[in-house]
Amino acid sequence: MCKKLILIIGIFFIYLLTCHTIYINNISQNKISKSIKTFTNKEQPIGKLIIEKININNELYSLKSKHNNIEENITILDGSIEPNKENSIMFIAAHSGTGQIAYFKNLDKLKTEDEITLIYNEKTYNYRITKIWEEPKNGYIHVNKEKENQLVLTTCSPNKDNKQLIINSTLKRVY
Repeated sequence: MCKKLILIIGIFFIYLLTCHTIYINNISQNKISKSIKTFTNKEQPIGKLIIEKININNELYSLKSKHNNIEENITILDGSIEPNKENSIMFIAAHSGTGQIAYFKNLDKLKTEDEITLIYNEKTYNYRITKIWEEPKNGYIHVNKEKENQLVLTTCSPNKDNKQLIINSTLKRVY
């Protein structure tokens, strides 16, 4: 009787040990596959917007990226034509005011002739501000298309409700 009891306890112990080993291996495999999935799904930025005068140095994501939204980042707007294309015009927006996502809070400090740098798909584009104005905030930006490639920045007016600040700049150099 004692031998049978020891045999049953031994078999039960081996069973528990086997179950434990299988469980630990599955957890390890899950962690590995989750970390691989996280690494491969991380979207990479396509560029940066740099405005030294007002300490902006932020990444940009493609139009189709889930990170290209005004509630998270500086945002490339629909209707933009990439800077590597002829007659390009890039429209970029961000929040102003206060808070962690108010990337354009000091945009009103810029003046004509100030410089803006756009790094886009590993090329650097230098723009010079040509015109600054405000217009009604109605979902549209009214910009005259110029012969040169353009970069247009927009945010809410810091001083007037229902107005948006528009900054137009033209391409001066690519490297």
